[in-house]
Amino acid sequence: MLILTRKSGEGIRIGDSITLKILEIRGNQVRVGVDAPRNISVHREEIYDLIREQNALAALSSPDSSEVLTSIWRDQQSLTQRPRNLSHNGNGKA
Repeated sequence: MLILTRKSGEGIRIGDSITLKILEIRGNQVRVGVDAPRNISVHREEIYDLIREQNALAALSSPDSSEVLTSIWRDQQSLTQRPRNLSHNGNGKA
């Protein structure tokens, strides 16, 4: 493992396309900015671990359960979609 010391405002380059920037250091927390191409996934470690766990569970599921999960996902999507404003003048009146 490469270990580097950086100050606030300094950066780290990974290859030609990824830059890490130390944005802020406050107490025992460090805010890090990540500039990476859209085709590269960037996640906090605990989120990445959760994604891997969920993917492993999904790989073990039966075809019937995937239909149930798809139905649940569609229901959640319909609940989270915002109603579309059909007006053209922005004041809520057509």
